[in-house]
Amino acid sequence: MNTDKLLERSEIDDGYKWRVQDIYADDNLWEKDFEKVKNAIDLLASFKGKISESGESLLEFLKKTDEVSQLLEKMIVYAIMRRDEDTRESFYQKMYDRCGSLFTDINAALAFFEPELLAMDKEKIDAFFENTEGLSLYRFKIDEIMRKKPHILSEAEERIMALSGDAIDTADNVFSMFNNADLKFPEVKDEDGNMKELTQARYISFLMSENREVRRGAFKALYETYGKWRNTLASCLSGQVKSNRYVARARNYDSCIEMYLDNDFVKTDVYNNLIETVESNLDKYQEYMELKRKAMGLDEIHMYDIYAPIVKVPQKKYTFEEGKEIVIEALKPLGEDYLKLVKKSFDEGWIDVYENVGKRSGAYSISCYGVHPYVLLNWQGTLNDVFTLAHELGHAMHSYLSNKNQPFVYARYKIFVAEVASTVNENLLIDYLMNNTDDENIKAYLVNHYLEEFRGTVYRQVMFAHFERDMHALYESGQALTQETLCKLYYDLNLKYFSPAVVVDKDIEMEWARIPHFYSSFYVYKYSTGFSAAVAFAKNILSGDKTLADKYLNLLKSGGNNYPIEQLKLAGVDLSKPDPIEDALNVFGENVKKLSALIV
Repeated sequence: MNTDKLLERSEIDDGYKWRVQDIYADDNLWEKDFEKVKNAIDLLASFKGKISESGESLLEFLKKTDEVSQLLEKMIVYAIMRRDEDTRESFYQKMYDRCGSLFTDINAALAFFEPELLAMDKEKIDAFFENTEGLSLYRFKIDEIMRKKPHILSEAEERIMALSGDAIDTADNVFSMFNNADLKFPEVKDEDGNMKELTQARYISFLMSENREVRRGAFKALYETYGKWRNTLASCLSGQVKSNRYVARARNYDSCIEMYLDNDFVKTDVYNNLIETVESNLDKYQEYMELKRKAMGLDEIHMYDIYAPIVKVPQKKYTFEEGKEIVIEALKPLGEDYLKLVKKSFDEGWIDVYENVGKRSGAYSISCYGVHPYVLLNWQGTLNDVFTLAHELGHAMHSYLSNKNQPFVYARYKIFVAEVASTVNENLLIDYLMNNTDDENIKAYLVNHYLEEFRGTVYRQVMFAHFERDMHALYESGQALTQETLCKLYYDLNLKYFSPAVVVDKDIEMEWARIPHFYSSFYVYKYSTGFSAAVAFAKNILSGDKTLADKYLNLLKSGGNNYPIEQLKLAGVDLSKPDPIEDALNVFGENVKKLSALIV
């Protein structure tokens, strides 16, 4: 298919479009479900005061809640997919917004549930389980709520917390609006000497320029612009931390980090071990930075040089059909059943392949219970697109296997394990491509691609995680989070990670001001743990030991039926210990040496 000209969606062959009609054949069916859910809100609220009367009443409530939640999930996914097909059309954005309002109303109607459940003593709940057929399905869900008993408030207090949600999100909303809509950057010179407006989207492409002055100019312009707003942005990020502290204190947690990690039943030791293990392996990271310096032929390397390519990007283009075949071959170590699912995704309308006018950029996987998952792509035919296909299919297969093997209540896996399946697929793809090419440049590109994934997903995210931990600790100890405090903390961390291999330019002290993930608190560390676990699983799968591969597939089937640390442990990777992180970083070190042999 010729994709040089950007087509209208109607001009693209249906064989390359996802079958959204597998969710709803038309919008009228969506509207019918909207009315069903809306009408169920009063029914859910009517269980107030009744769930403690009998096991049967509790079971009826839980089943009805699942039924309503499943419908709402289906409605949300449909609205997102239709909106993203053509973002020029506001109809589906409004449909999505209506789901958001409905979601808020449902949560308000359910506010009584946890306080009422927690008012029951353990003996009564155990008796319910013993005497009520079917209630045992919800044992883990209820145990999880009971575990959080010290942190769940009275019904009136929970209502206040629910009503404060929008106010608590203010810092995030202000930052998002400022960063994406209001903040304007100056023009900078491109490689041809022309003046181009610097934007968030163009920044990385400027940093990847082969012209060092282009890189330096964009770097300086970006951080000088953020620097002009340093006090405002410090106040904004401080507001996020204050909101976190408010919620943590209200919910009887000793610290913000304890509260956020408790959502996944992760101990702070896991978080701290991750940081300590990565920071005890900074020698490997600096060796990689030194290799970059040599490859670029520079006397010294600066922060604005880090993204510059040191290996030529392969110019070979891949049709989608070629990409499919490569991915199928690469994923063979996962077994026939997994491959059948991958082929099914290609044949049965799971994937939206090509860019069209108005289509959302990027790529993602999305799913709702009872319907197969979907993948959005914007295929351009690059090797990177092949990686994206493997990555998103990892998510899709995880969702499919989870939905197929778990009841709705446990079908959603935690973010903590979400990136494992996608990254395992990328690891298998790299191994396949490395073993099936004699082209030294492609080999160098693949190794460098792998190292850049490590750099961005492990080292960089752990540095962010360290910053988040210390920033919150400073505030909790009574220190104000001024721009001076944030800049010093962030700059010192960059010195720790990059010096002496890299000249740590003063401008980098403002980078904290542009990281949206700092408004999704204590989230980024999961990228690093997930990546490290994926390296271990890929190694196990490639060993050819079917038992190890089956353990991994059982992880994908387990959904959210256990705590993520326990799920990973059952599959053979114990993240409560530093060993998997250490092993992954040793793989990083080996690949630094491999790349050095290929390019120096």
